[in-house]
Amino acid sequence: MRTAQPPKPRPLYDIIILGASGFTGKYVVKEALKFLNTPSSPLKTLALAGRSREKLVKTLQWAAHPSSPPNDVSVIIADTTDLPSLSSLCNQTKLLLNCVGPYRIHGEPVVAACASSGCDYLDITGEPEFMEEMEAKYHEKAMETGSLIVSACGFDSIPAEMGVMFNTRQWVAPAVPNHVTAYVSLESDKRIVGNFATYESAVLGVANMDKLQQLRHSRPKKPRPVIPGPRLPKGPTIEYQEKIGLRALKLPSADAVVVRRTLVTLMENPHGLPGINESPEHIGKREAYWSSVKPAHFGVKIASKSLLGIYRILGVGVFIGLLCRFSFGRWLLLKFPSFFSFGWFRKTGPSEDEVRSASFKMWFVGYGSSDSNLASERNSKPDMEIITRVMGPEIGYVTTPISLVQCALIVLSQRENLPKGGVYTPGIVFGPDLQERLQENGISFDVVSKTALPSLAPA
Repeated sequence: MRTAQPPKPRPLYDIIILGASGFTGKYVVKEALKFLNTPSSPLKTLALAGRSREKLVKTLQWAAHPSSPPNDVSVIIADTTDLPSLSSLCNQTKLLLNCVGPYRIHGEPVVAACASSGCDYLDITGEPEFMEEMEAKYHEKAMETGSLIVSACGFDSIPAEMGVMFNTRQWVAPAVPNHVTAYVSLESDKRIVGNFATYESAVLGVANMDKLQQLRHSRPKKPRPVIPGPRLPKGPTIEYQEKIGLRALKLPSADAVVVRRTLVTLMENPHGLPGINESPEHIGKREAYWSSVKPAHFGVKIASKSLLGIYRILGVGVFIGLLCRFSFGRWLLLKFPSFFSFGWFRKTGPSEDEVRSASFKMWFVGYGSSDSNLASERNSKPDMEIITRVMGPEIGYVTTPISLVQCALIVLSQRENLPKGGVYTPGIVFGPDLQERLQENGISFDVVSKTALPSLAPA
């Protein structure tokens, strides 16, 4: 006779932040403290995890300043190379926020521990190979154990996902979009300085591009969404987008990959992913939201007001593209990030003043047809353009923590309305609720213009 399994002990913490003392982790702690034990917040218990107790205590003091650190926030020693410590974390919390990158080096043991235990998991990676490999390896296990695993919950790729869905929702039937391009503009009164871990991830990602292609070829191909009309032709390498007054260059980023994965999942689940035990209200909200999202080709470009800025971006891309091919070249790139990025990345990260002074604008320029029947005609051309915009504070240390923490609060407050488990993109899991939460926390969504076009627009 089979004996009944004892019930799993109730977790001690709602959230544990792993890598809390890192460059980005400490800002995630600061953002999370805003919602700890506040009215209507589901976050009641919190712990910080990392390799150094001293650094974690200092992080908590910094994040709580000018107030005293909360007495009820725990500090836990854990390391991504210490598997028992990761298992212990998973058994102590409902949700693990992983801020330890690069994820291709440190991420898999954490995902594996969560998938095995049934603990929910969010991270802020922008590494396509890591995300796709985790889906390939752990999706089935996570579905079985009830572990919801969602990557790319930071600036990569929340603004892109929510922004493109916001744009496609403006195409009211019979109008349909064909292509949406996001133009990312980073702005600052001082200087823009990025996180070294982001730079390191980019270098390693380019260096391992062959492995990503091998992974994709080894997996069964999923059907792509049917997008009305022919794909627009490629434009020039350096584009001038007159409507928004910016020059732009194609940006190899995770955003397009994540959006594509969301649209593929949506094709398989046209009304979105059903929750464990959804309320009738949430079912209605989910189905209404996803029925208004339309598939479109999607690309991302980095934009600048000046041609000099574009050439600077191009120079960084050339350095990384050339030197990544050799181990010594990769060593140079990672040893001297400030030199090879023209000062955009440095190992010390930005100062607090530099973080406060920075912001972003992400313009979404969509082309399509005013009538879906016209779009299906041979040699049809776009006759409609819709421009929307997402704006917010500095991308790596403010927008990323805001995005991650809001995703976490949705998990805590609406777990029954979310899928039981599996490895997914943030858009398909949080779409119906996330935009409203972001707007309440400093990230805006606006419709800029809707225009009839006389002829084919630039790509």
